[in-house]
Amino acid sequence: MEQKNGSSFTGFILLGFSDRPQLELVLFVVLLIFYLFTLLGNTTIIALSYLDPHLHTPMYFFLSNLSFLDLCYTTSTVPQLLVHLRTADKSISFSGCVVQLFVFLGLGCTECILLGVMAFDRYAAICKPLQYTMIMHPRLCALMASASWFIGFGNTSLQTMLIFIVPLCGRNKIDHFLCEIPALLKLACVDTTVYESEMFFASVIILLVPVTLIIFCYGQIISAVLRIKSSGGQRKAFGTCGSHITVVSLFYGTAIYAYLQPSNNYSQDQGKFISLFYTIVTPMVNPVVYTLRNKNVMGAMKKVLWMGQDSR
Repeated sequence: MEQKNGSSFTGFILLGFSDRPQLELVLFVVLLIFYLFTLLGNTTIIALSYLDPHLHTPMYFFLSNLSFLDLCYTTSTVPQLLVHLRTADKSISFSGCVVQLFVFLGLGCTECILLGVMAFDRYAAICKPLQYTMIMHPRLCALMASASWFIGFGNTSLQTMLIFIVPLCGRNKIDHFLCEIPALLKLACVDTTVYESEMFFASVIILLVPVTLIIFCYGQIISAVLRIKSSGGQRKAFGTCGSHITVVSLFYGTAIYAYLQPSNNYSQDQGKFISLFYTIVTPMVNPVVYTLRNKNVMGAMKKVLWMGQDSR
């Protein structure tokens, strides 16, 4: 990293929504409520998957991973944003910015891969029901989950290193509420075409490879479900996949918009609100979608609540 990037200033200023002071209080209240629901919902999923033996299956193993990931994902940005919304000091140290980008981007990349793995699990359950327990062996599930985290953070290590070697020439005001690649590239005082190409290529791999797997899996799933003669069986099969499709659509739709569009079309204002969506709304919605549309999770929740009442 060039000296002028690291020694001419001690950190960055996250401008966030400071140009809309009347909006900051509203955002603070809304985001605080969303964040609390995110913590509650995802913690509930993890606890139920651990406490109820009926949920000790590959599907809920991956769902627990997703919930833990979402907890970390939203916590990497939202608490700091809440503080910045209520104080005049909107600074973040240089090392803090590096860590935030690394953690935030790493968790996002991991979620991309994990959603693809979860689609494969649904494919095996519906298209290969007789071989499902043999295919989705606990060791394979642990290996696929570990690979998701390893690949996600491996890719992020490279991207983080690349973004922080871009010369900034002392510029330190980031027009965003977090340290994110498109906003950081706006600070560069050199041509960033090469850097943008490298970032775009990495994003295409991380985003589109899992999307391709998901499309393939659900193509096979739809074909298999349509061969089921009973309408009740079709509804049950589609019901087990509906939650995952909803989550995939929410997450990938916003991520592709943010990372796979040309930089000259990138709007800072749109980028901020899109980032708000996938940093706080999606992690909050995930447990709601999985609990309200899943009889097993709702049953486990009632069982745990009744046990708590009986113990009194």
